[in-house]
Amino acid sequence: MIDFTPITKQYFAREKRTQDCYASLDGIEKCQTLVLKQLLKTASSTEFGTKHQFAKIHSYSDFCAAVPLQNYPDCRNDIERMLAGAANVLWPGVCKRFAQSSGTSDGKSKYIPITNDSFRINHYGGARAVVANYLDLYPDSRIFSGKSFILGGSFANEISNLPKGVKVGDLSANLIDRINPMVNLVRVPSKQVALMSDWEQKLPALVKAALHQNITNISGVPSWFLTVLREVITQSGADTIHDVWPNLEVFFHGGISFEPYRAQYQSITDVKKMRYIESYNASEGFFAVQDCHDNRGMLLLLDKGVFYEFIPLEQLDNANPQTLAAWQVEQGQTYALVISSCNGLWRYIIGDTVKVETTSPLRITIAGRTKSFINAFGEELMVYNAEAAMANACAKTNASVLNYTVAPVFADNGKRGYHQWLIEWNKQPDDVEAFADILDFELQQQNSDYQAKRSHDIFLARLSIVTACPGLFDKWLASTGKLGGQRKVPRLYNSRKIMDQILNLNQ
Repeated sequence: MIDFTPITKQYFAREKRTQDCYASLDGIEKCQTLVLKQLLKTASSTEFGTKHQFAKIHSYSDFCAAVPLQNYPDCRNDIERMLAGAANVLWPGVCKRFAQSSGTSDGKSKYIPITNDSFRINHYGGARAVVANYLDLYPDSRIFSGKSFILGGSFANEISNLPKGVKVGDLSANLIDRINPMVNLVRVPSKQVALMSDWEQKLPALVKAALHQNITNISGVPSWFLTVLREVITQSGADTIHDVWPNLEVFFHGGISFEPYRAQYQSITDVKKMRYIESYNASEGFFAVQDCHDNRGMLLLLDKGVFYEFIPLEQLDNANPQTLAAWQVEQGQTYALVISSCNGLWRYIIGDTVKVETTSPLRITIAGRTKSFINAFGEELMVYNAEAAMANACAKTNASVLNYTVAPVFADNGKRGYHQWLIEWNKQPDDVEAFADILDFELQQQNSDYQAKRSHDIFLARLSIVTACPGLFDKWLASTGKLGGQRKVPRLYNSRKIMDQILNLNQ
C-alpha cells in the first residue's frame, strides 16, 4: 500500500499550528471567550436559550449568573423529550443520535445528545487533533501506509419505541456509523462487524477481519483491545502482535487508565516499535489529547465547541460553588470539570476531576471521579450502583451486611480482570457463591457499562467475595487513626491500595 503520510502531514500540520495559537493565557482566554460567544449565539433561540436569556449574556460572569450548574438529573427531562423527537430544546434542530453511558442515582443509563455540530466540531475535530499531535511528536511515522484497527461498541440499548431515525448506543458506535465513507477504505473492521452487539460472535469476527491486514495503528479502550490482540496472537500462532502486524506503530487509547495494562501490552508487543497516545474522549465530548513525550498531561482542546469551567474540590459540596474559567485555573490544583458544549449540555458537571499540570499551554490529567467509583475496565461502577445491587441481593437471600469494600483485580497472564468484594456479614447467606451470582446480576441491572463488560464473560469475569473476619473494618480504621464518629470505609476504590491493606489484617 502507498504511504500517504507525507501528503497528509500538511493538512494535520495546520491543525497543530491552530492549537499552538492558544498556548498562552491570553490565547486561552481569547479562544474560550469566542467559543462561549458562538455557543450562546447558536442556541439563543432554543427553549433553554430563551429561558436563560442567552441574547443578553455578554461575558463569562453574565453566563454564570444566568445559567445554573447542572447534573444529569437536572436535564434528564429535556433530553428525554429530545429522544422522543422534540426540536430546539437544548440545541437547534432535532437530535437523532445519543450516546448511552452509565446512569445516575435515578437511572441505569444516561443519554448524551450527539448533535450534528458535536460530531463535526468536537468528536471528529478531536480525532484530527490526535493525529496532528502524533505526527508532530513522531515525524518518522508511516501511519498512513496501512490500515487502522478501530474497536467500537454497538447500538444495543433498552429503550422501546424510539422515533424513526433516532439511534442510541455507545459513543464509538455512533462515531463509526457516521464516519466519512473515505475513512472506511483505510480502516478495519467493516461497519457491519464493528457494530455487532454480541461479543461472543463479534470477537472472532474482529480477529478474522484484521488478522491478515497491514495494521499500522489501533484505537480503543485498553482492557477491551487486550482481549482482541491476545486472540489475534493465538489464532496466528505468533509470540507478539508485531509478528502479525510488523508495521504497527501506535495505540491511541482512552476511556480508562492505561497504567494497569502497560506491562501486559509490553509483554505482547515489540517495545521498540510501539508507541502509546492517550486521549480524553468521553460520551460528553472530546476534551484533550497527549501532545508531549513525557507525563506532563494532555492538552485541553480549546477550539472544539466546548467551553470549560472548573470547580475547586473544596467547593463541590457548596450549594453555589465557585467556578473558574480555563484562563483562571492554577497549576497543580485539582478541579471538578464543567462543560458547555455544542451537544446542548450547559454548565454540566460531568463527574470527572482533573489536575492542572500546566497552565500555558493548558494541560490536564484525569484525577478520578467526583464520587467513589471503579472504572478499571471501562465499567464506571458508582457507589449508588453497588449499594442498590447489594440491597437487592440481601433481600433475595435473607442476608445482611455490616460493612464492605470493593476493588478491581487486574487481568494478568491471560486471565480476565474482575471485582473483588470484601464483606463483613451481619447475617451470612446460606451459600456465598450463590449470593455472588445474584449480586453480579443485580450490578448488571444497575449499570449498563458493567453489563456490557460482563457480556459472555469476555472482558470482565464474575465478581468474587472474600468474607471478612468479625471487626475487620474497625480494626483497619483504627490502624489509620480514623476509628470514631467520622469513620468511613470506602465502598469502591479504583486501585488495590486500600483492599490490600485490609486483607493483610483479615486473619
